Amino acid sequence: MSSLPALDNFFEHYQQSYLDKLGELPKYYPHGEDSDCLLKEDKSKLNEQHIALQWQAVKRQPQGRFDNIEHALTLELHSSISDFYGRYFAAPLQFDSQWGEGELLQPWNQQDFEYLQQNLIGHLMMKQKLKQSLTWFIGVLGEGDQMLVVDNNDGSVWIESPGQMPEQQLAESLEQFICQLKPRVCPPTPLVEETMPALDHPGIWQRIKIMWRNLTGKA
Repeated sequence: MSSLPALDNFFEHYQQSYLDKLGELPKYYPHGEDSDCLLKEDKSKLNEQHIALQWQAVKRQPQGRFDNIEHALTLELHSSISDFYGRYFAAPLQFDSQWGEGELLQPWNQQDFEYLQQNLIGHLMMKQKLKQSLTWFIGVLGEGDQMLVVDNNDGSVWIESPGQMPEQQLAESLEQFICQLKPRVCPPTPLVEETMPALDHPGIWQRIKIMWRNLTGKA
């Protein structure tokens, strides 16, 4: 059982919000990337690059793990990371909140999950290099110039600008933070592909890539 029930509830409300307002499930531009999230009837449209397809979150069996990151960096990650990133395959989740519009990141498929881990390793190594407390990202706010991050020490949620220390605490835990979010029903956004060495992938990292450039530029 998940120790992050707020995420389970948010997925349920997210899907129902789209059904209530649009009469269909949320849509996503997969750009040829297959996923268990896609409806069976839409699988035949997967290679049509400019079509948004309906998706539904799928629970992973078994849950994704982060032992490899802990081993590689010789550190212990906060337990909430497995429940947030390892429980589902899903598209990014759009939300409204008291802090404005935002997006929670989720892995679309196993390959996306592996890219997620690469990005997390890079982010954690950069924080170590900058001699800052360790955080790991869960999403973005606004146009993507601010990251939503979790403090690895205590699991609290913060706003963080690339290359900087966390600047504003939003919640004491991921559970508390997600409980404050409201699903935002909106049209899917096509990916504007940008080339990025070693991270060239059209998955969930469109806006994280931009922040990553800013971050590595401060190294």
